[in-house]
Parts: sequence; C-alpha cells; structure tokens
Amino acid sequence: MKTTRFFSVFLAVVLLLSLCVPFAHADDAPSLPEDPKILAKAALLVDPETDAAAYALNEHEELYPASLTKIMTALLVLEAVEEGKLTLDQEITASSTAFEGLSSDGSNAGIKAGEIMSVENLLKCMLVVSANEACNILAEAVSGSVDAFVDRMNGRATELGCKNTHFMNPNGLHDPSHYTSAWDLYLITKEAMTHDTFSTISDSANVVIPATNISPERNYWTTNHLLSTWRVIGYLDKRAQGIKTGSTDAAGHCLVSSATQGSMTYISVILGAERVEENGVGNIRSFSETSRMFDYGFENFTYKAILQKSEPIKDVAVTLSKTDHVALRPAKDIEALMPKGLDAEHLERTVTLDAETVEAPVAEGQKLGTLTLSYDGTVYGTVDLLAINAVEASKLLVFWRDVQEFFSRTSTKVVLIVLAVLLAAILLWKLIFGRRRYRYGRSVSRRRGGGYRGRRR
Repeated sequence: MKTTRFFSVFLAVVLLLSLCVPFAHADDAPSLPEDPKILAKAALLVDPETDAAAYALNEHEELYPASLTKIMTALLVLEAVEEGKLTLDQEITASSTAFEGLSSDGSNAGIKAGEIMSVENLLKCMLVVSANEACNILAEAVSGSVDAFVDRMNGRATELGCKNTHFMNPNGLHDPSHYTSAWDLYLITKEAMTHDTFSTISDSANVVIPATNISPERNYWTTNHLLSTWRVIGYLDKRAQGIKTGSTDAAGHCLVSSATQGSMTYISVILGAERVEENGVGNIRSFSETSRMFDYGFENFTYKAILQKSEPIKDVAVTLSKTDHVALRPAKDIEALMPKGLDAEHLERTVTLDAETVEAPVAEGQKLGTLTLSYDGTVYGTVDLLAINAVEASKLLVFWRDVQEFFSRTSTKVVLIVLAVLLAAILLWKLIFGRRRYRYGRSVSRRRGGGYRGRRR
C-alpha cells in the first residue's frame, strides 16, 4: 500500500513539473507589439538612422503619389542650388508654357504668367500650399523644359535606389504611368531632408509670400493638418515635422511626415488612405493613421546594442599553416531599432562563410564571412566577419601544395603522358633495333677474325 501511494505521489509531481515546463519556455519568449493594422493601401514607418522599418504595409506596391511627387521636385531644385545652377534668391519669371496641362481646379498659389518670384518663394508655394504651377516654373528654371526635368526626376530616382517609381510630371497630377511606392518615397524624402532648406520650409505652418510685380503680399497656411489647426482641427501632432500632403481621386489621401521624440526620429509614409465619417465627424485617415503609427513606433521600439565587435563568433579552418584555425569577429558594433520586448539573446545568428576553409597566409582583419542577426524573419543586423589575427603560411606546406597543383594540371598531365609515350617508343626502338645491330655485328666480326692467319706482309 505504501509503495503504491509513493508511486502515485511521484507520478503526480512529475506530471506537474512537465506541465510547468512549457510555461517556463513561454516566459522566455519575447513580448512583441501587436500589429496596429494601419488603414491605408500602403504604410511605412522607418528609422532613417538605420533604415529599419518599425512598421511596413505593402511598402513596395506601385501606387499613385499625387502631390507627394513634389518632394522629388524640391530635391532636384535644391540640388541645382547646391551645384550653383540657381540661387535661392534668384528671381524667376513664370513663362506661359509653365501653365500648360494644369487643371484650373488643381492646387495653386495664384501665380500668373509673367510674374516674377524668387526660387525660395516658389519652393514655399510648392511645399506649403502644394502649388502645381510653382513646380513647372521651377522645372523650367532647372532643366529648360518640364519634359527634360521629368527625365531627370526618373534618373535621380534610379540613383537613389528606387525600384518601383516612374514620374510623368513634376507636380503629381494623375497619370496612369505616374507611380511610386512607400519605400521609394522614403528614400526620396530621406535624401531631401539632407537639405536644411527643405526641412525648414516643409515644416512651416504658414508662409508669407512678398508682393511681386503682379500680386500683393500673400499669406498661405499649410495643407498639413499635423502642423496647423488653421484649416482643420483634430489632427495637430506636436511631434510631427513636415513634410508633404497629396490627394487625388485615384491616389486617395497621402502623407509623408516625420516625427522626433527623445533620441528617436521616424519618417512615415501613408498612401491611399480614405476620408470617412466617424460619429458624424469627417476623418482624413492620412493624418490620423500617421499619428497612430508614430504612437506605435515611439511606444514599442527602442535602440539596443545587439553585437560587440570584440566578440569572437566562429573559428575557420586554415590550411598551409602550422596554425589550423583562425577566429572571426564582427567588423563593427551593431545597435539596432528593436521591439522593447526583444533582446539580443532572442536573435538567431546565421554565419555565412566565404569558404569553409581558408589558405594561409591570412591577414589580420581579412573578411572571411558575414553574420546576420534576425528574429522571425526580420533582420536586425548584418556585418562582415574579420580574422582576429594574422596566420602565417608554412613554406614547406606551400611548396608541397604547389607541387601537387603542378602535377594535377591537365596540361602537365598531357605533357607527362606524351613524354611517357616517347620514352616507351625509344625503349622499344632500342629493344628491337639494338639487338639486330648487336647480332649482325658479332657475326661479321667472327668471320673476319676467323680468316686471319698471321701477320700481313
């Protein structure tokens, strides 16, 4: 009876322990943020320091950008200023051709043909109030014609690494062949933000355009409701800094923005959002969803050190040396943008060697592979693996390797075969014809020797 009771208690304890094990493993699993399910055709939230995406939805899908196109237009204008082709205070006269193809109900700043305005004020009209005519005026100033400028837009997009972009105009008016993607817009915006003038103008809640030869002074407010409540209330976000709005019937409501909180900065892209009625109030989701993405990024992500360059990672076999291996280390420290619940120890480390073995000599710092750190398909860092120390080659082993390689070459083998055949032929020839000469020579010698009988007189 006691034995039976003992085994019953023992089995119960084992069962309880086995049930506890999965929970212990579950506690070790990282706590990842829930998908915010941003309401748009495409959405992207990226840390420009590392190009790491905190959120991505259809980021490479080709979609219509509407007036987000003007970010690329502004970039090319500011690059022309940087190259000395234009100056910000240079005055440009609007030509009549700059208004061709523009719809009368499109966004504009009321600029007229023959009106004179500085490059900087044209940029303000383009970026703050989304003036379509300002785009064409600046395009002609940079490239001589709108068509030539559009060619440069497409060329610059390729240079920036855009793979899903094709422009047909500098303003974003709808054209079926005019498209881009959220990721490509991020690349274009990131480059544009390297110009202080772009960041300053695009972050302006309002601008004052001085009187010109045709128009009195104009005061304009931004179309970006994250920056101002002048037009619409309910979207102001004090974290937001710029950048550009866009909307057409085909594109929906679009917005590229940026935000900073503490040491973190994000660039956001929303494409194809809708305007909906919620509780009797209109909601333009390009603004509300952008703020919701900012909340998601700042609340759930942080920078973490995930690798030290002093850390040995793997040994690689070495041949032609008395030392049979060399240790590898990362080329640099890695700090990554990661979910707050994910730590370095959760990451999978994948080592890819350039070769399974390496021949000496090996130089200190020589690249011998790469290391990728990832979790659940998301890559948080990739780094070259370098030899920690130098490994000298053995002269004897190198000589023996060279000898083996020499005799393993096809050309060497062919020469050796030919020489062997020639040698065999020579030996055979000597064997056959050498015996005959020897036999006949002895026979003649005997006949001559047998006929001699004493000294000749």
